[in-house]
Amino acid sequence: MARYRYRAVSRGGELLRGERDGTSEAEIAAQLQKSGAMVLAVSPAGRGFSLLALELGGAGALRRGELVDATRELASMLGAGQDLDRALRFMVEEPPNKRVAAVLGRVRDLVRNGTPLATALQREPRSFTRLYIGLVRAGEAGGDLSTTLERLAGLLERQRGMTAEIQSAMIYPAILLVAAIGSIVLLLTQVLPQFVPLFAQNGVALPPSTAFLLGAGHAVSAYGPYALAGLAAFALAAHLALRKPTPRLAVDRLILRLPIIGGLVREILAARFARTLGMLLLNGVPLLSALGIAQEVLDNRAAQAAVATAAESVKTGQGMATALQRSEIFPKRLVHLLRLGEATAQLGPLALRAADIHEERTRLALQRLVSLLVPAITVLMGAAVAGIVSSLLLAMLSLNDIAQ
Repeated sequence: MARYRYRAVSRGGELLRGERDGTSEAEIAAQLQKSGAMVLAVSPAGRGFSLLALELGGAGALRRGELVDATRELASMLGAGQDLDRALRFMVEEPPNKRVAAVLGRVRDLVRNGTPLATALQREPRSFTRLYIGLVRAGEAGGDLSTTLERLAGLLERQRGMTAEIQSAMIYPAILLVAAIGSIVLLLTQVLPQFVPLFAQNGVALPPSTAFLLGAGHAVSAYGPYALAGLAAFALAAHLALRKPTPRLAVDRLILRLPIIGGLVREILAARFARTLGMLLLNGVPLLSALGIAQEVLDNRAAQAAVATAAESVKTGQGMATALQRSEIFPKRLVHLLRLGEATAQLGPLALRAADIHEERTRLALQRLVSLLVPAITVLMGAAVAGIVSSLLLAMLSLNDIAQ
């Protein structure tokens, strides 16, 4: 048995906090739910100071996970009947860390002074995006803030899940590539040079392939640090250059034209754009405003330009889907569903349907990419190592022939 600290909201909307004994966090949550309470958080009571929770200053921007948790907790309390001021006060008094307390404390101070929540969130641009603020403003205008926040938390979790899935899919190929390069460098710089004295003592010339590999190993040892420094300088220069609109637009367009990567990027952009647009429209945000916000969530300048052109097309009374089709950036399936949504006045639901489709296609494309990368890296690594080993064996055989 262990002791757990909990936070919950009762059926009557009363804030509950305390400690209970149980075998796990799930058991404590189940006990609270049986009594009709809405569980907000359950954590070990003995958990104290943690290096992972250390915050210096506590005034930074909210991290994505903290934003999702805060949004869902606020939605739960508002849905349980709490007013906005009491809900924010509870979150400030029981924060997971100092950073969350600082940001939400400033928001609560503005709300207590009569500022609408969306306007208060605008004062924290590092923590709350235009998408977040736009949905909150729509929820306040429609009088259904708790439902809007619940949807927003789901949207943020989907975005975080997709990002994490992409990163996780690339970890194994990256590790395999680093291991392959490290193995080849080790063979060239440490293993092959050990045989040079043997040939020198016997006055035997190295075979051409072995001599070439030894020269390559010497070059790596002598100029490798300079090459790494040059590569770092090039990466920094490229990073600075990509901050400018024209080079960034050219690079983003080039990425979309790449054989395999381009298709994957198009699917990711389509899923993100459709999900954002659908959520905004379903929460009452006008189409032009929704397009402006959706444009900002895209990381590709070419896609942003296409959405901006679509917004201009909407202003002139023309169809958004037609403008997106002319850009030839987004997949045809997305354009077709958006055109159908415009024709049937169901643009929001069909945009979300398109988002589901393209998120699934993104997962499949990631699986295909990993299934191609891993064997390709393995084969290239094996071929390189086999070439080095065969060159070494050839040298040893030639030495053996001379000795005989």
